Amino acid sequence: MTTIDLSRRHLLRVSGLFLLVGVASCTTTPQMSSTPSDGEDETAAALPLVNQLRGKNGLTSLRADPAATAAALFQAKRMASAGKMKHVMGIADGFGPRVKASGVQLPAAENIAAGQQSVPAVVTAWINSPHHLENMLGRYSGLGVAVAHNSASRNVPYWAMVLSS
Repeated sequence: MTTIDLSRRHLLRVSGLFLLVGVASCTTTPQMSSTPSDGEDETAAALPLVNQLRGKNGLTSLRADPAATAAALFQAKRMASAGKMKHVMGIADGFGPRVKASGVQLPAAENIAAGQQSVPAVVTAWINSPHHLENMLGRYSGLGVAVAHNSASRNVPYWAMVLSS
């Protein structure tokens, strides 16, 4: 029995070592790589709608932010690729590191949506959602909006808006 117990201990130690190596190799900053979905920058179409909303609320206008646009495009494409509308898609995933990888200055915020067929429809959906509306009326100066489709996920439009400082 001693031989069996030692073998089990050895197996557990080796298994633990492999698990530790696997966890240690995980990265906390996502790589900004391409995804198999098609994405489009919709910032120019969304900006007047968001600025009209902000103007009605006595707030300054936002400007198009290329870094926020890159972050929004990355998020929309990865949601379309996964066929899921989610801010976080894994253990090592996080909003801050993800948008910082695109060059977005923090603080920042993100609105996501799926299924709306146009920019006015998605902006209206965000306006009708208290938390998303709060983001659009927040103390931000930059904006990026993108949509992505993927034939593997029934070409559902996946939307992302990133508001930046």
